[in-house]
Amino acid sequence: MVSGTKPQNSFETSVIERVVEIDAPIEFAFAAILDQLGRDCEMPGGKAFPMHLETWPGGRWFRDLGDNTGHLWGHVQVIKPPTLIEITGPLMMSYAAINHLSYRLSKEGMASKLIFRHQAAGLLNTEHLDGLSLGWEYWIDRVRKLATVKAKDAS
Repeated sequence: MVSGTKPQNSFETSVIERVVEIDAPIEFAFAAILDQLGRDCEMPGGKAFPMHLETWPGGRWFRDLGDNTGHLWGHVQVIKPPTLIEITGPLMMSYAAINHLSYRLSKEGMASKLIFRHQAAGLLNTEHLDGLSLGWEYWIDRVRKLATVKAKDAS
């Protein structure tokens, strides 16, 4: 071992999957996902966390902090409005890790069903893993609320 270094984390994987009913048509649910991933992103506690999402294959998903600073969270791997968006990249992890997000929607009558999946692999930080489920629950619940408001506003 080189002096001043410490042993590295071991390679870890994580999968979080949620299936959620959304009381809004699929188009409104998809728009709500894009809002939460983009300019209207919000963190637990209601803190604004505006992101930029370029909604095309290869488009960037990033946090712009101004003055050419920020954090790349990922790239759009697949986008098929209004049923699917997949993003791959480091997300909030500034270390050797790769993540894949999938938001898959289907029609359920006048409502929608969202299947959300986050897969992570790499030298994953335990603190990140512990907080991911709570963070994703908040984001998914917010998508549900945004979609419901959009549907009500449209009627």
